[in-house]
Amino acid sequence: MSKFPAGQKILRGISGSPGICIGKAYLVDREGVNIIKRYHIVDDLVSKEVDRFKNAVIQAKNDHAKTIESLGQDLSGNLNILETHMALFKDKMLYGQTIDTITADQVNAEWALRKVSRNVRRMFEQIDDDYLQARVNDIVQVSDKIMTYLTGGEDIRIRDINKRVIIVAHDLSPADTSQIQLERIKGFVTDRGGKDSHTSIVAKSLKIPSVMGLGTATANVNNDDILIVDGTSGIIIINPEEDTLFKYEEKLARFEAYRADIERDSHLASVTTDGVEINLLANIELVEEVVSAMDNRAAGIGLFRTEFLYLDLNRFPTEDELLQKYKELVELMHPKPVTIRTLDINGDKFNPYIDPVEEANPALGLRAVRFCLENEDKFITQIKAILRAAASGEIKMLIPMISCVEEIIQVKTVINKAIIELEQEDKIFNKDIPLGIMIEVPSAVIMANELAKHVDFFSIGTNDLIQYSMAIDRRNRRVAHLYQALNPAVLQMIRLTVQAARDNNIDLYMCGEMAGDSVNIPVLVGLGLTNLSMNSGAIPVVKKMIRSLDACRAKKNADIIMGLSTVEEITDFILEEYKDILPYRDNEE
Repeated sequence: MSKFPAGQKILRGISGSPGICIGKAYLVDREGVNIIKRYHIVDDLVSKEVDRFKNAVIQAKNDHAKTIESLGQDLSGNLNILETHMALFKDKMLYGQTIDTITADQVNAEWALRKVSRNVRRMFEQIDDDYLQARVNDIVQVSDKIMTYLTGGEDIRIRDINKRVIIVAHDLSPADTSQIQLERIKGFVTDRGGKDSHTSIVAKSLKIPSVMGLGTATANVNNDDILIVDGTSGIIIINPEEDTLFKYEEKLARFEAYRADIERDSHLASVTTDGVEINLLANIELVEEVVSAMDNRAAGIGLFRTEFLYLDLNRFPTEDELLQKYKELVELMHPKPVTIRTLDINGDKFNPYIDPVEEANPALGLRAVRFCLENEDKFITQIKAILRAAASGEIKMLIPMISCVEEIIQVKTVINKAIIELEQEDKIFNKDIPLGIMIEVPSAVIMANELAKHVDFFSIGTNDLIQYSMAIDRRNRRVAHLYQALNPAVLQMIRLTVQAARDNNIDLYMCGEMAGDSVNIPVLVGLGLTNLSMNSGAIPVVKKMIRSLDACRAKKNADIIMGLSTVEEITDFILEEYKDILPYRDNEE
């Protein structure tokens, strides 16, 4: 039950960027975009309709180019995101199929574009990968931009807002968000989007509070309504009552003091009070995120997700294209290490450039290493690019979703084939790089001692490990409450993995979201984890927690925690035992 008074309205969404802001609502939207009617185009006017679509694309693309040109140096780290959108204006999946639909169905451009956009969205939403599902937002946002010029609607002009407000929109593209002027815009909320979207990445780089995925924000908020945006807990409060307003003004003051304190100490080493060093690394999926990783003083890249380039090109990239991206990343991070995870997607992702395979449950199907082993030539291409990039810096190769010893043996056979090809081609490469596997399915935990004999390191992927261990779909709201990082079963599996790594003298990392939440840090350090990889923005917060933590005490408390049998007992123990050093968690409602 909510603790808020009944006279105010509360909407719950997803944290796009942490922080709190209070101010007046300012609604923005693209008029006319959502009202699309279908009509038939006669034979001799089809080519003109195609030209009308092409002209709309040109106008939208030119407008987008102006946005990129207008960006200042403070947002230069987000240019690749915006340039990705620039490429999507002529993407075969969107641009080509829309023209084909206009021609084949003899329908108006608006209807064709909407049809193609929806088909693409449905295809992406079937993929069991949060990051790749979030990429559909990019295509939808580009589609909306084109639609604006087809319908004659007025486009969003964030840069023209000249008052101090909180933006409320159905959706905001990264280009929209990049126009935000911090002296005018306090924060924003959207119906669409999520924490893995490009818009969220830009919001975090701006350090502006945002809540996304609210669903009905634009339907419930009116212009000039008073809003409280709590980006930390993912809620907004519409027209708060006086007591709530006072409470959140106090919370805002505490948060700002806390953030100033975090930033002041962010340059200090990540070492516990009794001298145990904990390496904090960054999880990234785009090379431009290196800027944030370096700003937050990451000890390296603990997880580079390689899927986006495949999506961006709408085809399998060449070895040289992959090499260019990996080499750029490793040179930017030099001399710090970079862990590159091989392709972690399922076969239906690549429509339409390979024959799709219908799967009733893609999460349990031909995904990650299974897909790569079935498409060995594509796997070898990626491995060769990684080995060549390793000649330019310190790279580790990470294989996702290994479930048995046979799979890692197969992987090593493919790696040897890639090495032979590189030698025959007389290319410069480094074959002596650490090889690791993701521990993210229960069978890998059970067989960890045997798997450790074949690799140089483990990386615990808690996102999937929790999902598969608890037999839940974490996107299914009806069972999402069971998705708990501090579930005793999950902690037992982490402990077994730690022990297997220690017994076999191999390195151990954790790269799941669990590593970036400060409340989990005492138990992770207590269990013996010393390499944690997370979203770059979480590093200063976790670092502050570690610098206040006694590792010896954490180990003793971990033994107590492992004897508890419920999530509630474990959480209560941590919150009580570490209440004096837990970072800002002022999320009570």
